[in-house]
Amino acid sequence: DKAPLSKSLLIVPSAISILLTLLFQHYQKFFAYNLQAVKEDFQIWRLVCGRTICLDLKDTFCSSLLIYNFRIFERRYGSRKFSSFLLGAWMLSALFDLLLVEITQYIFGITINSLPSGFLGPVFALFVPFYSSIPRVQVTQVLGHFSITNKSLVYILGLQLLTSGSYIWLLALSGLISGICYNSSILKVHRILCVPRWVAKVFSWTLEPVFSSTEPTNEVRVGMGATVDIQRQQRMELLDRQIMMSQVAQMRRQRQQQGGMINWNRLFPPLRHRHNANYQDHHPSEQGIPPPTEVSEEQVARLMEMGFSRGDALEALRASNNDLNVATNFLLQH
Repeated sequence: DKAPLSKSLLIVPSAISILLTLLFQHYQKFFAYNLQAVKEDFQIWRLVCGRTICLDLKDTFCSSLLIYNFRIFERRYGSRKFSSFLLGAWMLSALFDLLLVEITQYIFGITINSLPSGFLGPVFALFVPFYSSIPRVQVTQVLGHFSITNKSLVYILGLQLLTSGSYIWLLALSGLISGICYNSSILKVHRILCVPRWVAKVFSWTLEPVFSSTEPTNEVRVGMGATVDIQRQQRMELLDRQIMMSQVAQMRRQRQQQGGMINWNRLFPPLRHRHNANYQDHHPSEQGIPPPTEVSEEQVARLMEMGFSRGDALEALRASNNDLNVATNFLLQH
């Protein structure tokens, strides 16, 4: 739901990768990321084919799972901004791939003629906004020292992808540098490498109806998935929702102990009644409710760009004391 680009990146490259592996193996040479052919024979088209389709099914599986988890960015920022990030990271990582190969050969004397193929640079670049903008919520602790959070599974998938090939670490480094450059407010790369508005409208009219999905109902959210992976994902999403609510309750108790209070009881009464009827909240007395918090119109506009109504955005920001990350995650969970 609200992530047609992520859905297309899951279906189309994965399907082509499976077909090339099982049925059309003699066409795999056209999708090999051969840097020697690019530099010596000027086969620039390999930068497109070789950096789009994975020829290793393990890489396909891991990158697809990561894209599925990173779909939250398309829901937050919209398809145009998300596609601009992927395009910018894809183009920058192509440049950094060539630079890192030359640096590796110059310093260590290692000649690299080819790299693992696939849409790997932008996938690793997405770890930059994932690390900086997704709140870290502790789930449990292992052996009393190692924390397990809601982000641990994504990092484990990234580590699995990182160790799947001999030179994939170079693609990971290239993708991370690209993500940092694109997110940098100093370099202003996002103003140069972006999808034009008219191109976004064309794809919105033509391809979005094919890959768009309707908003799931309550029954679909709690229903049993058809596969084990879907069932695990459903349990993870349910766990994330419960963690968010427990974090809200913990923050409220801490504020009460400190003499303040977060007024969560006025946060989306109709939405909470519709989506979270089983959640019990101890409503504070009317005398203990602090005056409404002033909200930033810029943050309200950012939430409205993500698809939320103005009223919901105002209530979420007031209840979270203008914490945009907490407000956004609460809205996404409800």
